[in-house]
Amino acid sequence: MLIAYDGTEFRGWAKQPGVRTVQGSIEEALERMVGSPLKLSVAGRTDAGVHASGQVASFPAPLAIDPIRVQRALNAGLAPEVVVRDARLVPDGFDARRRATAREYAYRIDTGPVPDPFMARFVWHRPGQLSVTSMRRGARLLVGEHDFSSFCRSPKLPASTVRDLRRLSVSAKGQYVEIRALANSFLQQMVRSLVGTLVAVGDGKRDPETMAVVLAARSRAAAGQIAPPYGLTLVRVTYGKH
Repeated sequence: MLIAYDGTEFRGWAKQPGVRTVQGSIEEALERMVGSPLKLSVAGRTDAGVHASGQVASFPAPLAIDPIRVQRALNAGLAPEVVVRDARLVPDGFDARRRATAREYAYRIDTGPVPDPFMARFVWHRPGQLSVTSMRRGARLLVGEHDFSSFCRSPKLPASTVRDLRRLSVSAKGQYVEIRALANSFLQQMVRSLVGTLVAVGDGKRDPETMAVVLAARSRAAAGQIAPPYGLTLVRVTYGKH
């Protein structure tokens, strides 16, 4: 299933007893449809407040299930906060998380003097101009396969903190700045930490050339403040080469 959702309506993705989450809401709707519990595998877990326009989830389906019926039933019960954009049958053994080869996130920042009430749920309103040129210089030093311990919450050992950050771009259009990150996978809060650090660079509070030092420190204290969740959107999950 290809899913879009407004993360501000939920307390994150992962199912939590007594808490409304995206995963819990979808699994409950599927259980009502098929009459038995189903467990979703999801390509990218998101924190509370984070959105998705291209999330992918899979589950072991009964043989007679109709993907179109699944899509219509879920949308009837969960839209507009959660929408299934596409549903289809896949080969046995397919797993949305394990088969994914890349994830792409976009983070949007509003640098205007006052917040836009129609965009406030989906951008970080941070008034004041940012130096996109400096942010790009810093971003280039972060691209590649590195230990991103400085840009994540403390992982559960012995989990690896090495990731292949394939692209980290910064663009501007009017008062909006967008940061896009593409990697094989991401650590918890990694994108928001990258954004917060690059914003400090754009503010002139950090030298872009120090990004290599931040990486080498392998300490969360070396990076910048974590950006708020509501500016972040999972936009695409890749399978195979494309």
